[in-house]
Amino acid sequence: MQINKISVVFFSATGRTRQAAELLAQALPLEAQWLDVTAPLARTDAQAFSPEELVVFAAPVYGGRIPPQASRRFAQLKGNRTPAIVLAVFGNRDYDDALLEMQDIAQSAGFVPFACAAPVAQHSLMPGIAVWRPDEQDAQKLAAFAQQSWQTLQAVPSAQELQVPAVKGSRPYKDYPSIPFKPSASRACVQCGMCARACPAGAIPPGQPNQTDKARCISCMRCVAVCPQQARGVNKLLLAAAAKAFALKFGKRKEPEFFIGK
Repeated sequence: MQINKISVVFFSATGRTRQAAELLAQALPLEAQWLDVTAPLARTDAQAFSPEELVVFAAPVYGGRIPPQASRRFAQLKGNRTPAIVLAVFGNRDYDDALLEMQDIAQSAGFVPFACAAPVAQHSLMPGIAVWRPDEQDAQKLAAFAQQSWQTLQAVPSAQELQVPAVKGSRPYKDYPSIPFKPSASRACVQCGMCARACPAGAIPPGQPNQTDKARCISCMRCVAVCPQQARGVNKLLLAAAAKAFALKFGKRKEPEFFIGK
């Protein structure tokens, strides 16, 4: 089938999910247009896609699920039997039900997720896990997956012929996790408001950017990543203890997983 446009729609709090999507998109033959839905005011309800387009969805995995903010923004998109590649990017533990969830979101919105992948990226909360990933090995695998996905598209006359692959996961999905680490501001905070503008969950009051609404915070670490004063973080002692235990269980390198419908 003929594809005349590629779009990448991504939710990436600390940049690693976008990096995985970029490595995939670079191996596709058309230059992609990018739609960042991470910001709290991101709107996607006016976006519609035709059967002659390819859309790549990319989101991080938090505790085996897709962040609800990403799920809602993806679900607002309108596909018309539009071919889709979905990525659930996980931090070397497991992606559990997240890839299935991504697949379901895409199908419900009118897309055909014929190619699905679970790449590995450096852990956003515990950056000592999967350091510098996606790395060169990951890049090669993502490029090969992109090329195989493109060949699959070229081999069929229309999106009607594409098959949605079976992926790991179960319904109902596992409960969305309650992550205990919530970033807070130190005395170095100058209340510039950059973190409040960037927070995907709206957990930082614009008028009080040195505060955090812990009930709304999803521990994505975006505020930590964007703070120009490096004034945001979590309790270092508690995080170090948790990271040590996490590394003992999940420190061994895991490889990305790929699925393409036959």
